[in-house]
Amino acid sequence: MKPRHLLASLAAASMLIAMPALAADSAQDFVDKAAIGGKFEVDSSKIAQDKAQDQSIKNFAQTMIRDHGAANAKLETITGEQKLKVPTALDAQHQGDLDKLQNAQPPIDPAYVDMQRKAHADAVDLFESYARDGDNAALKTFAQQTVDTLKMHRQMIEKIAAAQDSITGATTPAVKTTNTPNAAALVPGANSFTETQAKSRIEDAGYSNVSKLAKDDQGIWRGQATKSGQSVAVGLDYQGNVVADSK
Repeated sequence: MKPRHLLASLAAASMLIAMPALAADSAQDFVDKAAIGGKFEVDSSKIAQDKAQDQSIKNFAQTMIRDHGAANAKLETITGEQKLKVPTALDAQHQGDLDKLQNAQPPIDPAYVDMQRKAHADAVDLFESYARDGDNAALKTFAQQTVDTLKMHRQMIEKIAAAQDSITGATTPAVKTTNTPNAAALVPGANSFTETQAKSRIEDAGYSNVSKLAKDDQGIWRGQATKSGQSVAVGLDYQGNVVADSK
């Protein structure tokens, strides 16, 4: 082999060796993905706090709001110092998922858990990659400092998912249900709606003058309300079904 060709071959080989197997995102790409992911975590968790029924999921959502809110603020500070731009809106995919969650009929718990499992798997991959191979020192440090928290979140949601999967018929409502509310009958079951939330949901169903709300031993909120000029006894179950009987 001629010396010139040999040198060219050696140079090409050295470039291949120096390149990582999976190149990390550029600084701006990392910021875009991290910021959108973080905003989605907070926004979806706010919905879950309001609409989820399982208390462990509500607690997880509160942790997400706190931890990702803090991480989002820190990322925004760093990007400002680095003269980078932080996206202010979700991308189409995340916005679509958020809309589905917001508009879903209770229980939303399974949908939220599935979204969180995927979101944290993606986040851990993103932050691990940038923590290892990132091209911006400040953002690389941020990724290194944040990835362990993301891994902890991933473990938390996987445990919740496993617990949800292990639920047996002993805790299944007496009336067989699906994710679609059963409008014909109130379904007994652990009800995580607060009194204020129950009143608001009943009002959203077209009732007024909602009063005397109390949760019975089947987990059903019962009270009095007015609809179409009639006083009715009204109930709200854990699925969000609102059923009334004329008095």
